[in-house]
Amino acid sequence: MSAGFRDAAGHGIAKGFEESMLKRLFLALAAMVMVCSTALAIAAELKIGFIDAERINRESAPAERASKQLEKEFAPRAQELQRREAQIKTLQGQLEKDAVTMGESDRRTKEQELGRLNLDFQRMQREYREDLNLRRNQELAALFERANRVIRQIAEAEKYDIILQEAVYRNPKIDITDKVLKALADGK
Repeated sequence: MSAGFRDAAGHGIAKGFEESMLKRLFLALAAMVMVCSTALAIAAELKIGFIDAERINRESAPAERASKQLEKEFAPRAQELQRREAQIKTLQGQLEKDAVTMGESDRRTKEQELGRLNLDFQRMQREYREDLNLRRNQELAALFERANRVIRQIAEAEKYDIILQEAVYRNPKIDITDKVLKALADGK
């Protein structure tokens, strides 16, 4: 009895099938090695950088200057709000203290005045916050415009292919935030 089937030339069919499968497997492995080596070569040539936009917003020299400028610009309005708040508290304290001895019409007049002062204070406070937010957003836009120019300069000078601002994970060795902060401080 024969150990396996034989074709017309006397070769074992199973052996031919094994050789064919081995050739296909070898070709597939060779193709995978080529694809992987190409991908590794491309990845080795790709230069990636990362910047932390929040750090630039917090730590950059232009951000600190803008923050001080906003404080200076809005200080008079903040002081006026504090003055009005103190006035309201004083009137409220007087009203609570003298409510028992005060006549009905005087008490009602003081309560109405307190109500008007409160509404005026709330309006002024809302306008202050809106104006401050608007100015802060203007300053941030100018900061990030400058930062983007600096980032482009660094990318071109150091031949980066891509610089990311957000990532779920990043290796610290690709973080170029310190370079950007230094360039912004130097006024580039």
